[in-house]
Amino acid sequence: MERLRGERISLRPAEEADIGRLVAIRSTPEVLARWRGLDLEADCRAAIASENLHFLAIEDPTGTVLGAIQWEAEEDPDYLHAGLDIFLDPAVHGQGIGTEVVRLLARYLFEVEGHHRLTIDPAANNTAAIRCYSKAGFREVGRMRQYERGPDGTWSDGLFMELLASDLGG
Repeated sequence: MERLRGERISLRPAEEADIGRLVAIRSTPEVLARWRGLDLEADCRAAIASENLHFLAIEDPTGTVLGAIQWEAEEDPDYLHAGLDIFLDPAVHGQGIGTEVVRLLARYLFEVEGHHRLTIDPAANNTAAIRCYSKAGFREVGRMRQYERGPDGTWSDGLFMELLASDLGG
């Protein structure tokens, strides 16, 4: 995949050199609460090395890595779609960066990769993420009860959202 360019950000395959910055972002309390892990460096390395997961660095115009977005495809032609997930540096939360990133990747997945449907599954209590995905055109299609175990061992709900190619606005 070549670099994708948006108005304020660009996406490119994450590299070994990005790991320190990505681990620093994932280590912030705001991101770690949603993207937990025991060994964040190992998690980033595994994502970069994966043959099935496409792990992309999000950069600003100066080349500073602001986070990552990943996608993985269901290849069965009768169920073809891609699932997304994203994390951003809390310093850029609330600026519309996430919505721009999601729209940019969605357009690529529809126009280049040939998908017609995308899914994402934020925690049901993650109102900022849900607002971001809704602005990008995703719609809530269901609630997944007791979907994810939290660090305290309790289960919480997830929201299942999807975006069809026909739903992606300009």
